[in-house]
Amino acid sequence: MTLSNKAYDTIKAIGLVAVPILTFLVAIVNIWNIPYGDQIVATLAAVDVLIGAFVSVAKNIYDRKEKNIEDSTYY
Repeated sequence: MTLSNKAYDTIKAIGLVAVPILTFLVAIVNIWNIPYGDQIVATLAAVDVLIGAFVSVAKNIYDRKEKNIEDSTYY
């Protein structure tokens, strides 16, 4: 699977921004005793982990393709 640079950057940004948002949500859920707050935050954290794994796989695929291009170039 190949991602465009724009898609990769968008997914990566979501993954990087989600962690501080999740930290904020944990604090708010505990302060205000929001019903099912722990389940909501845990679900969002699991989605963030999935996004992180997806970005990591996409980057590895991209890096391998770039390495193959560089290896086949003669100077």
